[in-house]
Amino acid sequence: MKGLCILGSTGSIGQNSLRVARTLPDRFRVVSLSAGKNIELLAQQIEVFKPRLVSVMSSGWAESLRALLQSRGYREPIEIRTGDEGSIEAASHPEVDILISGSHGVTGLLATFAAVCAGKRVGLANKETLVAAGELVMKEASRNGAELLPVDSEHCALHQCLRSGEPREVERLILTGSGGPFLKTPLRAFAALTPEQALQHPVWRMGGRITIDSATMMNKGLEIIEASWLFGLQPQAIEVVIHPESIIHSMVEFKDRCVLAQLAVADMRIPIQYALTYPERLTAGEDGLNLDLLARRRLQFRRPDIRRFPCLELGRAAIEAGGAMPCALNAADEIAVAAFLERRLPFTGIPKVLEEVMRRTPGVHLSSMAEVLECDREARRQAADAVATTWASGA
Repeated sequence: MKGLCILGSTGSIGQNSLRVARTLPDRFRVVSLSAGKNIELLAQQIEVFKPRLVSVMSSGWAESLRALLQSRGYREPIEIRTGDEGSIEAASHPEVDILISGSHGVTGLLATFAAVCAGKRVGLANKETLVAAGELVMKEASRNGAELLPVDSEHCALHQCLRSGEPREVERLILTGSGGPFLKTPLRAFAALTPEQALQHPVWRMGGRITIDSATMMNKGLEIIEASWLFGLQPQAIEVVIHPESIIHSMVEFKDRCVLAQLAVADMRIPIQYALTYPERLTAGEDGLNLDLLARRRLQFRRPDIRRFPCLELGRAAIEAGGAMPCALNAADEIAVAAFLERRLPFTGIPKVLEEVMRRTPGVHLSSMAEVLECDREARRQAADAVATTWASGA
């Protein structure tokens, strides 16, 4: 039986991970959980899965959790930790074999890196880990024998397709994307787009930032960076196509011109179970995961329009520049998206902020996690300045 840690247990990835674990009780036990402020849901998860250790955002939330568990009559032994240190302890716990990294931001980055350094298997849904610190993470994974298995649907699809050939046989990777809610919206309407409109993703139900990133296709730009590190290919060998039906999650073209595609319904339980049980394939334990090909009368593909999705090429430019650029891009995107959601930045201002931060970012090499964190902080500061300037100019 394998011990699990779920980072971001109350988020979408975390909840789906626990759903999968619950269908496989003879294979997995939950050792530790890390969450933010959703203490009510975390308490429910603790009652069901009885972890040895949990981590929450602060000491105040820890006290609230203790009081809530006491009021519910929970008597099982449990350690409650807080902050980044608590998440790191949860991720590197000696009884944890597999980490599902569903927590975003610096907390998720540090805890995931700790698990890699401890030689754990990591089911990776945290983009920051490879976008901000890809070189460091891959180096430590190799040094410590850690396995990195992608949980996001696109990279999981690539991982599955790549099992059919040798790395030297690969010609290119093809990432698919739905195109988000504005695939057919006239460009002249983009300046007036609202957060409510941008949050209406046509296929997936996700958190705020990733949903906006899908609307701008920044998510695909970041996925190019991730794929380059995960699979050891140059960014020129990684392409993106728009596939509105989101049935084919990604494809691999081999040198003999055969293209292998992975198809599945759009449900995160599938890549999560794959990461947990790899290299085995087990029966999916819940309903709603069957793909009805007869109901899919046609599958469409198109090239992304860079005028519509300028953020896509910013991701490619960042990994080609290397060094601090991907880290700065990721940090700037988080600030710009938050500003858009708070109505302090127009939708069209997001790529402008990213471009400005990239312009200001020096081409330096990041050789330690401390340097990654400093780059992240500086890019956030510059992004905040760029947001203020863009808003003031009415751009």
